Amino acid sequence: MRGAELLAQATARLVAAGVPDPGRDARRLMAHVLKVPPGRLTLFLSEPVAADLQPIYLTLVERRAERVPVSHLTGRRSFYGRAFLVTPEVLDPRPETETLIEAALAEPFASVLDLGTGSGCILLTLLAERTGAVGVGTDISAPALNVAFWNRNALQLEGRAALVEGDWYAALDGQAERFDLIVSNPPYIAAHEMAGLAPEVRDHEPALALSDGADGLSAYRILCAGAPRHLSPGGRLIVEIGATQGGAVAALMAAAGLAQIAVLPDLDGRDRVVLGRLSG
Repeated sequence: MRGAELLAQATARLVAAGVPDPGRDARRLMAHVLKVPPGRLTLFLSEPVAADLQPIYLTLVERRAERVPVSHLTGRRSFYGRAFLVTPEVLDPRPETETLIEAALAEPFASVLDLGTGSGCILLTLLAERTGAVGVGTDISAPALNVAFWNRNALQLEGRAALVEGDWYAALDGQAERFDLIVSNPPYIAAHEMAGLAPEVRDHEPALALSDGADGLSAYRILCAGAPRHLSPGGRLIVEIGATQGGAVAALMAAAGLAQIAVLPDLDGRDRVVLGRLSG
């Protein structure tokens, strides 16, 4: 069967399963199986697909029809121009999180703390973009940290990124280490919102990284309250938020004594990032 015929069959299966953007996902999976860049897949569609690859591809398509995320099927997700290892133990890096990256890179920093680092995509991207900076990533999940270790080593950042297991600031073992920048994409989905998530998220991403099991603000209370102790004078706290949480998180930063607080939108115009600065 030629690639174009196999692709049409796969797309029809994903359409029938109600998968969003079925054509895109069918192409991404075929590019993965054929080991070709997705942008060059069209060049191979007129050629027959090797007989041993066809069942592999169709099996992946069937799993996608069951709403398994594409990144879990390919093991990779692109973020800020780099490929990151992704497993069910970590959140899938999302394009909207690049809003946080842009905000962080808007000013110089020499040290960064990433709380709840997951795959490491935020910490490692910032260090890769800011040569010479050093950082620490923390996570309460040992399996998540294993993924971050793999990504760190793949990007050859072993000498500049430390990864520590622990709960938020407690991972620093009581040390009052100070950073120019603290970043986080914490669990911000309220418990009552979990049932309404897409199956790809609700059923396949770690619940611990999605929701605090309460009002969605628990992590921000800890992040904001602890920031003054761990920020250098003039340092910034930058966090990703849910679209309706800007005002509440900004208020928590203000209550913690941070200044120059701003709520930033993503490319779709939704509130996505809140930042504040420690005076000094």
